[in-house]
Amino acid sequence: MRGAVRHVEWTGDEDAERLETAVVTFGVDRLDVLGTSRTTDYVASWVLVTGPDWVTRRLAVSVSGRTFTRTLELSRDGQGRWDSSSSAQGEAEYHGEPMPRPGLSDVHAVDGALDCDLALSPVTNTMPIRRLGALDGLEETELTMAWVALPSLTVTASRQAYSAAAGFDPSSGWGVVRYRSLDSEFMADLTVDEDGLVVDYPGIARRIRTA
Repeated sequence: MRGAVRHVEWTGDEDAERLETAVVTFGVDRLDVLGTSRTTDYVASWVLVTGPDWVTRRLAVSVSGRTFTRTLELSRDGQGRWDSSSSAQGEAEYHGEPMPRPGLSDVHAVDGALDCDLALSPVTNTMPIRRLGALDGLEETELTMAWVALPSLTVTASRQAYSAAAGFDPSSGWGVVRYRSLDSEFMADLTVDEDGLVVDYPGIARRIRTA
């Protein structure tokens, strides 16, 4: 079921030249997204489709830099199995460092994951926020994500935790969700709106436009 359509833009906190855009179409229990990420070094375009309960079905990403082009098709089937296909053309270096091959090298590493997580994209936080009801007093809940690096498009497991930091405030239209990486010391309080879309993600991105 297709419903409200949101057009959203964010700028990078750590890189003011980075621009994230997304057209998000919400259903009752799912979403699909057309997104782009533009930096001074590469441009990425991507399509995300979830099934019921906000669970990822497909993420397709294409990245172009000055000397390379990469693509990734990442999917999760009805039995919870992940698979990927990918391609890489041009130089395999980024900022003087070699980039690993794109794709999922160990399919078992993401066994049990329900979500993809595209690097630097605030949109992919929306799925766990909506599914867990993270604005409704959620106690810390641990998850494993299929994390997609940019611009390499490598896919690895990322252990994360979500909890409610502050409940939804009808007067402001916002709430706060705490994100914590279980693989590092990174933690951030994400300000999100009533649709679970990020308004401010300290250290990552802040919203500059929505419609």
